[in-house]
Amino acid sequence: MLSLLLPALLAIQALAVTELRVPEQPVVALHGSNASLHCSFSHFQPFNLSDLTVIWQLTDTQSNVHAYLGGRDHLAEQAERFANRTALFPAQLRLGDASLLLSRVVVADEGSYTCFVRVQDYGSAALLLQVAAPYSKPVLTLQPKSNLRPGDEVALTCVAYGGYPEASMMWQNGGGRNLTDNVTTSSVANEDGLFSMTSVLTVVLEPNSTYSCQLVNPLLGEEGNASVTITGQNIAFPPVALWVTVGLAVCLLVLLVALAAVCRRKIKESCEEARREAEEAKELEEEESKTAMTLLNS
Repeated sequence: MLSLLLPALLAIQALAVTELRVPEQPVVALHGSNASLHCSFSHFQPFNLSDLTVIWQLTDTQSNVHAYLGGRDHLAEQAERFANRTALFPAQLRLGDASLLLSRVVVADEGSYTCFVRVQDYGSAALLLQVAAPYSKPVLTLQPKSNLRPGDEVALTCVAYGGYPEASMMWQNGGGRNLTDNVTTSSVANEDGLFSMTSVLTVVLEPNSTYSCQLVNPLLGEEGNASVTITGQNIAFPPVALWVTVGLAVCLLVLLVALAAVCRRKIKESCEEARREAEEAKELEEEESKTAMTLLNS
């Protein structure tokens, strides 16, 4: 029945006088939630629901999303992926509201939807549905994680999962300056169409530096950020170099102590030798004096 009715609706659409109103801006729905696709129509006199026809289609493929004919739903030709996920608002139909409720929204539902309405005349209008999914909180990691020294090249990796659509990931330093050089950002979609975002920033390591990664969803705005501060405490010597340094320091200390002991002994020996030489000179002088006196007396 729909296969015959829809071409007829399209053929006489140019003669339509029923005015339909749909949102001008895209309808944004969260992944897994319900979305209301608003469509209202003008009517100037009371009508029976049996005279009302409401058909929702995918604009591009003309796949049937939901149909209401003769006072009840007709879902025999509904696209399989919409089964048990669509409904109108029966109490609102008499008031000119042909809105569609779409349950458990998925990424594949994104696109343009056309609302066809016939009471006595025909009308149609299309709206755009966009799907959004929030990302996980960004996680920032450092590679290498340890044995870092000033001047080393370090890769900072920022990762967030399970979002839609693709997000932008911006890097800043502690002063708020955007870091655009040496940044590589990639995305991978899972079976549900949700993205995992990975952004890598390569920097030359400096102590006391802060780097932050900010994730922005084009539909939901900023979702989160992660940061890391590399302080002087993180700039550690490798364990081997540390032990070598300690060993050299101990050896130097031992050498200094030994040198001090040798110097002290040498000084002591020099002092004793000088004292002995002085005593020997004094004794020699006394003997020479005694010899002189003996010669004078004789």
